[in-house]
Amino acid sequence: MIRKYNQLLCTLSITLLMVLIVSCDPSAKYEREEETKIQNYLNANPSQNFELKPSGLYYLDVVVGTGLTPQNLDTAYVWYTIKFLDGQVWDTNVGTTDTLRFLVNAGVYPAGFEEGVSYMKEGGKALLLTPSKLAYGAAGSYYIPGYTPLLFDVELIKIKPRK
Repeated sequence: MIRKYNQLLCTLSITLLMVLIVSCDPSAKYEREEETKIQNYLNANPSQNFELKPSGLYYLDVVVGTGLTPQNLDTAYVWYTIKFLDGQVWDTNVGTTDTLRFLVNAGVYPAGFEEGVSYMKEGGKALLLTPSKLAYGAAGSYYIPGYTPLLFDVELIKIKPRK
């Protein structure tokens, strides 16, 4: 009888410990807050009918292009603006003389940005609502705090197919 009581006590202790460890995970709090920010943005902008991709990227064609669709490692030329969900611009090349030129899906830029560009066609414009796991993650970068979703406004100017 005492042995069964000790086993039960041990099992309950382990269960309680697991619950405490999981509930103390600070990342869960930040992930919930980030999801709330995303849902609040979507609710405040119901006319933006984003498509949720399996990766977690929210994709919206603003203007469907008529040219080539980029393939892996094609060179893409884009105009972009990166905003926080409150509308504050973090970075842009719009208004400069140089488009951003990069190899599609080479892993140099945030995964959500590269994935979103891969859905576009030349001449197209898209909005990419990118959760932090597809942008700068839990650690953030420069002036972007961790767990920060971003909105990329992208225009695909040209594709140069790889050779």
